[in-house]
Amino acid sequence: MALHLYNTLSRQKELFTPITEGHVGMYVCGPTVYGLSHLGHAKSYVSFDVVVRYLRWLKYSVLYVQNITDVGHLTDDADEGEDKIEKQSRRDLVHPMQVVEMFTREYFNDMDALNVLRPDISPRATGHITEQIVLIETLLSKGVAYEVNGSVYFDVHAFADYGKLSGRVLDDAESGTRVTVNSEKKHPADFALWKKADANHIMRWMSPWGEGFPGWHLECSAMSMKYLGESFDIHGGGMDNQFPHHECEIAQSECATHKPFVKYWMHNNLVTVNGQKMGKSLGNFITLKDAFKKHSPLVVRFFIMQSHYRSTLDFSELALDASAKGLEKLQGTVSRLKAEIERGKDGTLALDALDRYRTEFFAAMDDDFNAPAAIGVLFELARATNDLLAKPEGASLQAMADIARFFDEAGGSVLGILSGGAQSAGESLEPQLMNLIISIRKDIRAQKLWALSDKIRDELKAAGVVLEDGKDATFWKRIS
Repeated sequence: MALHLYNTLSRQKELFTPITEGHVGMYVCGPTVYGLSHLGHAKSYVSFDVVVRYLRWLKYSVLYVQNITDVGHLTDDADEGEDKIEKQSRRDLVHPMQVVEMFTREYFNDMDALNVLRPDISPRATGHITEQIVLIETLLSKGVAYEVNGSVYFDVHAFADYGKLSGRVLDDAESGTRVTVNSEKKHPADFALWKKADANHIMRWMSPWGEGFPGWHLECSAMSMKYLGESFDIHGGGMDNQFPHHECEIAQSECATHKPFVKYWMHNNLVTVNGQKMGKSLGNFITLKDAFKKHSPLVVRFFIMQSHYRSTLDFSELALDASAKGLEKLQGTVSRLKAEIERGKDGTLALDALDRYRTEFFAAMDDDFNAPAAIGVLFELARATNDLLAKPEGASLQAMADIARFFDEAGGSVLGILSGGAQSAGESLEPQLMNLIISIRKDIRAQKLWALSDKIRDELKAAGVVLEDGKDATFWKRIS
């Protein structure tokens, strides 16, 4: 089966065929850095991390661009209100760029903890003002934008296909709740490409229209086309960005270039709390740092991946607890398997169904990156592996090595939930360090230093690692 993905633009699953064979250009809307990241952010960036990982496993050369929004995102998510970063800076009594620097660092720290691979390029909106001004000038020259009192707006009536992504017709857009009537605009649905800075606005740049700052929608068009070209393969983001943000990106980009902007649009669904969207503005969000106090980051990642990226994910502590137990079982099987390999005892049995599990795993991933189904296959494999290891004849070293290699490949490199493959430094060192501790403890037990042996076991348990002493070997597993 070849990779198929759901294209929001066509509203159906399509065979994935990149514009340039063997290469994928991918852009995902990054965070607006005015506060700590929450589970809603994690849902998006873990989801697209799996997409990038799987495309690379398929041997595509992927150029992954994910921006940092550090200016221009206003509090109404359209053209009115305060800049979210400046509002936070006034609250904290610091310069807006201090807010940007602090929360950009915290964002990447949280993503690293979740084992989310870093983008190849992380452009900032403030670093691409020149490109944005050039794009505005292009749109003005084509007669699809207009300047009023130092601000520049895009005329949505100049783009006949406005609404093709979201399915919203222009009359709906004009009367939508996210559109604020502005007397400067020709039409209520027109959106800002450049906003005149008032006297109190700190983040401002000189332009042909006076001092101001770029519109939020414009930023992503300018940055994505700079690094990926006028047409590229995949644009991703949260479903809440579908309108107006992505709709506006399409309009301004395709009017500027007269080319299709993006071939495949992908949107992850939202995290909910009791059925309501999780968000900072709603006050019902859980920051990742708070989540990490109760559960390891990999448990949070595992929890997110148990829902399809296009499905909602309802948060509850019970669901996170269940995810912790499930991941512990999976990790325990892999640890037990690798401990048996370390023992070096060669048995006679093989796992004949390994090829079937491999086929089912990658068939799930080929079906629109169906991580929940792929994880289900890993649990089936774990049960079969435990049964194999329990048989008195013993598994052959080759069979165990093949199973371990597949766990590393599928659970590590592709899904990022198990040791192996592209992992953070802390995760990749864990098995070696635990094997060293177990070996030292074995020597201590041989000397009958039982109190010291028990102390090591108890302290590891307090740190979240349980040792299980078997007849011939000691196994370990992480607990929440």
